[in-house]
Amino acid sequence: MIAKKIDRRLAAAAIVAIAVYLGLAYVLAPFFWRHFERQPELASFEATTRTALGLPGDAINVGLEGAEDDVLCALHAAGWRPADPVTLSSSVRIVGSVLFDRPYLDAPVSPLFYENRKQDLAFEKRDGKSARTRHHVRFWKALDAGDDGLPVWLGAAVFDDGLGVSHYTGQVTHHTAADIDAERDLLVSDLEQAKKVEEIYSVSGVGPTLFARNGGGDPYFTDGDIAFAELVSGCTVETGAPRTLMAPPRIEAKNAFFAQLVALWRRLHRRPAAGPS
Repeated sequence: MIAKKIDRRLAAAAIVAIAVYLGLAYVLAPFFWRHFERQPELASFEATTRTALGLPGDAINVGLEGAEDDVLCALHAAGWRPADPVTLSSSVRIVGSVLFDRPYLDAPVSPLFYENRKQDLAFEKRDGKSARTRHHVRFWKALDAGDDGLPVWLGAAVFDDGLGVSHYTGQVTHHTAADIDAERDLLVSDLEQAKKVEEIYSVSGVGPTLFARNGGGDPYFTDGDIAFAELVSGCTVETGAPRTLMAPPRIEAKNAFFAQLVALWRRLHRRPAAGPS
Protein backbone atom coordinates (compact mmCIF):
# COMPACT_ATOMS: atom_id res chain seq x y z
CA MET A 1 0.00 0.00 0.00
CA ILE A 2 2.82 2.39 0.98
CA ALA A 3 4.73 1.44 -2.15
CA LYS A 4 1.72 2.30 -4.32
CA LYS A 5 1.42 5.73 -2.65
CA ILE A 6 5.12 6.38 -3.27
CA ASP A 7 4.73 5.32 -6.90
CA ARG A 8 1.78 7.67 -7.34
CA ARG A 9 3.76 10.54 -5.77
CA LEU A 10 6.73 9.85 -8.01
CA ALA A 11 4.47 9.77 -11.05
CA ALA A 12 2.83 13.04 -10.00
CA ALA A 13 6.24 14.63 -9.39
CA ALA A 14 7.41 13.48 -12.83
CA ILE A 15 4.31 14.99 -14.46
CA VAL A 16 4.87 18.28 -12.63
CA ALA A 17 8.56 18.30 -13.62
CA ILE A 18 7.68 17.70 -17.26
CA ALA A 19 5.04 20.45 -17.17
CA VAL A 20 7.52 22.89 -15.62
CA TYR A 21 10.15 22.00 -18.23
CA LEU A 22 7.70 22.48 -21.10
CA GLY A 23 6.55 25.79 -19.68
CA LEU A 24 10.09 27.06 -19.23
CA ALA A 25 11.47 25.77 -22.53
CA TYR A 26 8.54 26.57 -24.81
CA VAL A 27 6.77 29.51 -23.16
CA LEU A 28 8.91 31.47 -20.72
CA ALA A 29 12.31 31.20 -22.40
CA PRO A 30 11.11 32.31 -25.87
CA PHE A 31 9.26 35.22 -24.25
CA PHE A 32 12.37 36.13 -22.31
CA TRP A 33 14.64 36.56 -25.32
CA ARG A 34 12.31 37.62 -28.15
CA HIS A 35 12.34 41.35 -28.85
CA PHE A 36 11.39 43.36 -31.91
CA GLU A 37 11.36 46.99 -30.80
CA ARG A 38 12.68 47.74 -34.28
CA GLN A 39 11.59 45.93 -37.44
CA PRO A 40 8.55 44.14 -35.90
CA GLU A 41 7.76 42.68 -39.34
CA LEU A 42 10.73 40.38 -38.88
CA ALA A 43 9.05 38.59 -35.96
CA SER A 44 7.45 36.10 -38.36
CA PHE A 45 10.63 35.43 -40.35
CA GLU A 46 12.76 32.30 -40.05
CA ALA A 47 15.94 32.49 -37.97
CA THR A 48 18.12 30.07 -39.95
CA THR A 49 18.99 29.47 -43.57
CA ARG A 50 18.65 26.17 -45.45
CA THR A 51 20.96 24.16 -47.64
CA ALA A 52 19.98 22.98 -51.12
CA LEU A 53 19.00 19.67 -49.48
CA GLY A 54 16.72 21.45 -47.02
CA LEU A 55 19.01 20.97 -44.00
CA PRO A 56 19.24 23.80 -41.45
CA GLY A 57 22.12 26.03 -42.56
CA ASP A 58 23.78 29.05 -40.95
CA ALA A 59 21.92 31.16 -38.42
CA ILE A 60 20.85 34.69 -39.35
CA ASN A 61 23.02 36.90 -37.15
CA VAL A 62 23.47 40.27 -38.88
CA GLY A 63 21.20 42.81 -40.54
CA LEU A 64 21.60 45.98 -42.56
CA GLU A 65 19.31 48.89 -43.42
CA GLY A 66 20.00 50.64 -46.70
CA ALA A 67 19.69 50.60 -50.47
CA GLU A 68 21.66 47.96 -52.35
CA ASP A 69 24.16 50.54 -53.60
CA ASP A 70 24.75 51.66 -50.00
CA VAL A 71 25.31 48.05 -48.93
CA LEU A 72 27.84 47.53 -51.73
CA CYS A 73 29.60 50.80 -50.94
CA ALA A 74 29.72 50.14 -47.19
CA LEU A 75 31.06 46.59 -47.47
CA HIS A 76 33.70 47.70 -49.97
CA ALA A 77 34.82 50.51 -47.68
CA ALA A 78 34.94 48.04 -44.76
CA GLY A 79 37.30 45.72 -46.67
CA TRP A 80 34.79 43.03 -47.64
CA ARG A 81 34.83 41.99 -51.31
CA PRO A 82 31.89 40.64 -53.35
CA ALA A 83 32.22 36.90 -53.90
CA ASP A 84 32.38 35.57 -57.44
CA PRO A 85 29.40 33.51 -58.62
CA VAL A 86 29.77 29.75 -58.56
CA THR A 87 30.86 28.70 -62.06
CA LEU A 88 33.14 26.00 -63.43
CA SER A 89 35.93 28.55 -63.74
CA SER A 90 35.56 29.94 -60.21
CA SER A 91 35.26 26.42 -58.79
CA VAL A 92 38.54 25.41 -60.43
CA ARG A 93 40.18 28.60 -59.14
CA ILE A 94 39.11 28.04 -55.53
CA VAL A 95 40.35 24.44 -55.63
CA GLY A 96 43.70 25.69 -56.94
CA SER A 97 43.78 28.38 -54.25
CA VAL A 98 43.25 25.84 -51.48
CA LEU A 99 45.55 23.13 -52.83
CA PHE A 100 48.44 25.39 -53.80
CA ASP A 101 47.97 28.13 -51.16
CA ARG A 102 47.32 30.81 -53.76
CA PRO A 103 45.35 34.02 -53.13
CA TYR A 104 41.77 34.21 -54.41
CA LEU A 105 40.21 37.28 -52.83
CA ASP A 106 36.84 36.93 -54.58
CA ALA A 107 36.39 33.18 -54.14
CA PRO A 108 32.78 31.98 -54.53
CA VAL A 109 30.60 30.85 -51.63
CA SER A 110 28.17 27.98 -51.93
CA PRO A 111 24.47 28.85 -52.16
CA LEU A 112 22.27 28.87 -49.07
CA PHE A 113 18.55 29.53 -49.07
CA TYR A 114 16.42 31.79 -46.91
CA GLU A 115 12.67 32.08 -47.30
CA ASN A 116 13.19 29.75 -50.30
CA ARG A 117 15.63 32.13 -52.04
CA LYS A 118 19.34 31.89 -52.70
CA GLN A 119 21.42 34.71 -51.25
CA ASP A 120 21.14 38.05 -53.06
CA LEU A 121 24.63 39.21 -52.09
CA ALA A 122 27.76 37.56 -50.71
CA PHE A 123 30.99 39.11 -49.43
CA GLU A 124 34.23 37.86 -47.95
CA LYS A 125 37.26 39.19 -46.13
CA ARG A 126 40.73 37.72 -46.40
CA ASP A 127 42.16 35.83 -43.44
CA GLY A 128 45.13 33.81 -44.71
CA LYS A 129 46.90 33.59 -48.03
CA SER A 130 44.44 31.23 -49.73
CA ALA A 131 40.67 30.72 -49.67
CA ARG A 132 41.07 27.85 -47.17
CA THR A 133 40.28 30.27 -44.33
CA ARG A 134 38.21 33.42 -44.74
CA HIS A 135 35.44 35.53 -43.25
CA HIS A 136 32.26 35.62 -45.30
CA VAL A 137 28.65 36.73 -45.16
CA ARG A 138 25.57 36.09 -47.28
CA PHE A 139 22.70 38.60 -47.45
CA TRP A 140 19.04 38.33 -48.44
CA LYS A 141 16.75 41.30 -48.99
CA ALA A 142 14.04 40.66 -46.40
CA LEU A 143 11.92 43.85 -46.56
CA ASP A 144 11.58 46.47 -49.28
CA ALA A 145 10.89 49.05 -46.58
CA GLY A 146 11.36 48.61 -42.85
CA ASP A 147 10.63 50.94 -39.93
CA ASP A 148 12.73 53.72 -41.41
CA GLY A 149 11.45 53.27 -44.95
CA LEU A 150 14.74 51.65 -45.96
CA PRO A 151 15.31 48.17 -47.41
CA VAL A 152 16.17 45.58 -44.76
CA TRP A 153 18.80 42.89 -45.40
CA LEU A 154 19.30 39.79 -43.28
CA GLY A 155 22.64 38.02 -43.32
CA ALA A 156 24.55 35.03 -42.02
CA ALA A 157 28.19 35.80 -41.18
CA VAL A 158 30.57 32.90 -40.50
CA PHE A 159 34.28 32.09 -40.57
CA ASP A 160 35.65 29.30 -42.77
CA ASP A 161 38.41 27.73 -40.70
CA GLY A 162 39.46 24.91 -43.01
CA LEU A 163 38.49 22.47 -45.71
CA GLY A 164 36.99 19.04 -45.11
CA VAL A 165 33.92 16.94 -45.80
CA SER A 166 30.36 17.52 -44.65
CA HIS A 167 29.45 15.52 -41.57
CA TYR A 168 26.05 14.89 -43.17
CA THR A 169 26.66 14.28 -46.88
CA GLY A 170 30.37 13.52 -47.21
CA GLN A 171 30.75 16.28 -49.82
CA VAL A 172 33.89 18.43 -49.82
CA THR A 173 33.13 21.72 -48.11
CA HIS A 174 34.54 24.42 -45.87
CA HIS A 175 34.17 23.83 -42.15
CA THR A 176 33.05 26.84 -40.14
CA ALA A 177 34.09 28.12 -36.72
CA ALA A 178 31.64 27.71 -33.85
CA ASP A 179 31.79 31.31 -32.59
CA ILE A 180 29.44 32.96 -35.07
CA ASP A 181 28.88 35.97 -32.79
CA ALA A 182 32.55 36.87 -33.31
CA GLU A 183 31.92 37.08 -37.07
CA ARG A 184 28.78 39.14 -36.60
CA ASP A 185 30.63 41.56 -34.34
CA LEU A 186 33.63 41.73 -36.68
CA LEU A 187 31.47 42.75 -39.63
CA VAL A 188 29.63 45.45 -37.68
CA SER A 189 32.92 46.72 -36.26
CA ASP A 190 34.45 46.92 -39.74
CA LEU A 191 31.47 48.93 -40.96
CA GLU A 192 31.76 51.26 -37.98
CA GLN A 193 35.48 51.81 -38.55
CA ALA A 194 34.76 52.60 -42.19
CA LYS A 195 32.31 55.28 -40.91
CA LYS A 196 29.39 53.73 -42.79
CA VAL A 197 26.98 53.29 -39.85
CA GLU A 198 24.42 55.74 -38.50
CA GLU A 199 22.69 53.54 -35.95
CA ILE A 200 23.18 50.16 -34.25
CA TYR A 201 20.56 48.00 -32.57
CA SER A 202 19.57 44.36 -32.25
CA VAL A 203 16.51 42.15 -32.66
CA SER A 204 15.90 38.48 -31.92
CA GLY A 205 17.27 35.79 -34.16
CA VAL A 206 17.59 32.10 -33.46
CA GLY A 207 17.75 32.69 -29.69
CA PRO A 208 20.42 31.65 -27.16
CA THR A 209 22.01 28.52 -28.59
CA LEU A 210 24.93 26.43 -27.34
CA PHE A 211 24.81 23.14 -29.25
CA ALA A 212 23.41 23.80 -32.74
CA ARG A 213 24.85 22.46 -35.99
CA ASN A 214 24.77 23.98 -39.47
CA GLY A 215 24.17 22.31 -42.83
CA GLY A 216 27.66 20.83 -42.92
CA GLY A 217 27.32 19.40 -39.42
CA ASP A 218 29.65 21.98 -37.86
CA PRO A 219 28.70 23.06 -34.32
CA TYR A 220 27.98 26.70 -33.49
CA PHE A 221 26.82 28.80 -30.58
CA THR A 222 25.29 32.29 -30.36
CA ASP A 223 23.56 34.64 -27.95
CA GLY A 224 20.74 34.53 -30.51
CA ASP A 225 20.51 38.20 -31.45
CA ILE A 226 20.78 39.78 -34.90
CA ALA A 227 23.08 42.82 -34.85
CA PHE A 228 21.70 45.57 -37.10
CA ALA A 229 23.50 48.49 -38.68
CA GLU A 230 21.64 51.33 -40.38
CA LEU A 231 23.99 52.46 -43.14
CA VAL A 232 24.71 55.97 -44.32
CA SER A 233 23.10 56.81 -47.64
CA GLY A 234 24.67 57.98 -50.87
CA CYS A 235 28.06 56.40 -50.16
CA THR A 236 28.86 59.18 -47.68
CA VAL A 237 30.56 58.81 -44.29
CA GLU A 238 29.26 59.24 -40.74
CA THR A 239 31.26 61.98 -39.05
CA GLY A 240 30.39 61.00 -35.48
CA ALA A 241 29.92 57.79 -33.56
CA PRO A 242 26.83 55.80 -34.55
CA ARG A 243 23.83 55.90 -32.25
CA THR A 244 23.38 52.73 -30.23
CA LEU A 245 19.87 51.70 -29.24
CA MET A 246 19.80 49.60 -26.07
CA ALA A 247 17.87 46.34 -25.91
CA PRO A 248 15.33 45.71 -23.11
CA PRO A 249 16.85 44.96 -19.68
CA ARG A 250 15.94 41.25 -19.86
CA ILE A 251 17.86 40.96 -23.17
CA GLU A 252 20.84 42.84 -21.76
CA ALA A 253 20.86 40.46 -18.78
CA LYS A 254 20.67 37.43 -21.07
CA ASN A 255 23.49 38.72 -23.24
CA ALA A 256 25.66 39.55 -20.20
CA PHE A 257 25.27 36.00 -18.89
CA PHE A 258 25.94 34.51 -22.32
CA ALA A 259 28.98 36.75 -22.74
CA GLN A 260 30.57 35.10 -19.70
CA LEU A 261 30.13 31.67 -21.27
CA VAL A 262 31.54 32.88 -24.57
CA ALA A 263 34.53 34.54 -22.90
CA LEU A 264 35.40 31.24 -21.25
CA TRP A 265 35.03 29.35 -24.54
CA ARG A 266 37.22 31.86 -26.37
CA ARG A 267 39.97 31.54 -23.77
CA LEU A 268 39.91 27.77 -24.11
CA HIS A 269 39.86 27.85 -27.93
CA ARG A 270 42.05 30.83 -28.70
CA ARG A 271 43.19 30.64 -32.33
CA PRO A 272 46.79 31.67 -33.08
CA ALA A 273 47.06 34.88 -35.07
CA ALA A 274 47.64 34.38 -38.77
CA GLY A 275 51.24 35.00 -39.80
CA PRO A 276 52.29 37.38 -42.58
CA SER A 277 51.44 36.24 -46.08
